[in-house]
Amino acid sequence: MARQGRHGATRRQAKRPALSRGIAFDRWLDRIVTVAVVTAMVIGFAAVIAHWLLYR
Repeated sequence: MARQGRHGATRRQAKRPALSRGIAFDRWLDRIVTVAVVTAMVIGFAAVIAHWLLYR
């Protein structure tokens, strides 16, 4: 069976370096969002526990 050439009309884009500005910014933003969510969850759980302990 012979190998086929290109399929489709679109050409492939050249790969960019792995640590371009966009990817680095995305990683930084993901870390900030993760820290914010974890902080909000800890504060929320602490508030629920404090409410249960203080208003029994």
